[in-house]
Amino acid sequence: MFTGIVEEVGEIVDVTPQEDSARLRIRGPLVTSDARPGDSIAVNGVCLTVVDPDADGFAVDVMGETLRRSSLAGAAPGTTVNLERALAANARLGGHIVQGHVDGTATVAGLDPSEHWTAVRFTTPRAVDGGVGLARYIVEKGSIAVDGVSLTVTEVDDDGFSVGLIPTTLAETTLGSREVGATVNLEVDVLAKYVERLLGAGAGTTATAGAEG
Repeated sequence: MFTGIVEEVGEIVDVTPQEDSARLRIRGPLVTSDARPGDSIAVNGVCLTVVDPDADGFAVDVMGETLRRSSLAGAAPGTTVNLERALAANARLGGHIVQGHVDGTATVAGLDPSEHWTAVRFTTPRAVDGGVGLARYIVEKGSIAVDGVSLTVTEVDDDGFSVGLIPTTLAETTLGSREVGATVNLEVDVLAKYVERLLGAGAGTTATAGAEG
């Protein structure tokens, strides 16, 4: 469980392709300061299991399903990533409930900077082959995790949605460097998916990229 409050911007330093998976080595001294093998860390919003931590970083094994459904498929040395440790039971829930189970990806469609904040427009894939598009789970003033960052939706339509990024978010997460055309991970509010499931409207229509361990 996470909150979408990024603790550190890390960097991928090595990618080792494996059969239908990959091992990533990530630099992130803050989030690994107390990390042990088996701990969970969100990497751009994807919950991954810590392997071989040291003072400077850690490794993770990313299975094929996660590579297919998240932007980690394009990970390369030098790629910056948002990092967040799992929520401690006695910590404040500063963002919203984030599982680290990425629902899919979106594309940065537009940037509209102003003096004190930047409006960012994202497009989401439409439903294909009888599936369910992510836009149906996104509501104005609702919460969404973009590359693991907890954000509030300002506008939404069938093609995508917009958010407003304050200077702190721009400076302390990777979203400040994302350009038009960039791919980002999305996790919609889990409550919307449970409600749909309980109502019987979307049985068997969603799949997520989840924890590796």
